[in-house]
Amino acid sequence: MLEIENLSVAYGGLTAVSDVSVTVGKGEFVAIVGPNGAGKTTLFKAISGVVPPRQGRILFEGQDLLTVPAYQRAHMGIAHVPEGRQVFPNMSVADNLSMGAYTEEGQRRQAEILDMILSLFPVLAERSKQLAGTLSGGEQQMLAIGRGLACAPRLLMLDEPSMGLAPAVADMIFERIIDIRVKAGLSILLVEQRVAEALESCDRGYVLETGKVVLQGPHQTLLEDKRIRQAYLGM
Repeated sequence: MLEIENLSVAYGGLTAVSDVSVTVGKGEFVAIVGPNGAGKTTLFKAISGVVPPRQGRILFEGQDLLTVPAYQRAHMGIAHVPEGRQVFPNMSVADNLSMGAYTEEGQRRQAEILDMILSLFPVLAERSKQLAGTLSGGEQQMLAIGRGLACAPRLLMLDEPSMGLAPAVADMIFERIIDIRVKAGLSILLVEQRVAEALESCDRGYVLETGKVVLQGPHQTLLEDKRIRQAYLGM
């Protein structure tokens, strides 16, 4: 579904991502983990079209994304739930979800997808008229994920969904992400600093450090890797 080939991205002459290759198959859950500043968010921005690559290719279902304007990529079936949630604080929960359903497919399936979102996150139904900016951090993250789902994507990209959340709330978010994969049949690309949870949940993972992929493989292989256990799992 998604093929990233030898991608490099630079800001002001500094290389943030260097020669990175990542693939996500249909229905697959892939995690990208690594420390702050490793280039994980930059990689997502390149997929979404926010930053231009210096070299490499990004293919989505065989189409070269670098020929597609950023605003059209959601209509192709790519949803990017950004780091820091970025909900519309002065709009209600219901209006935030409606804003997410702006694609043709999202409009066509709006009622069906809204039912799924509210079954995943019942609190959003209870808070439907509440301003998004008054929600707790965990509720805002649920809303951000729901807004991403509202566009009826085939690929859901989640950037640090556990950031700033209490451990119990972060655990619940991870459980819902797994539920989303089952209920919606989506491909999921996750960027996350909670390495253990990310690798336990995914099919395959990539470890990104200083803009380069240093390890990759099935989740169990990575969890058993001595370098991962020492550097990220405290073992």
